[in-house]
Amino acid sequence: MPIYEYVCKQCANEFEALVRSSTVPECPSCHSTNLEKMLSVFATAGSSAQAAQAEASPCGSCGNFRGPGACAMN
Repeated sequence: MPIYEYVCKQCANEFEALVRSSTVPECPSCHSTNLEKMLSVFATAGSSAQAAQAEASPCGSCGNFRGPGACAMN
């Protein structure tokens, strides 16, 4: 069962719901089914050293493990 993020078009409540293929999700606040599925962002685990290295890359977008200047985009 996937977890989806929704925003209710009636009351603007944002929430997550486990959704089976046979169920219709509803807002936990107002019970409306007039919902919009939001774009989910996946989190990954990493160390602070990896985050610092990613910020140090010249373009700031890829965090190439070979260090600054190694990115094929430059």
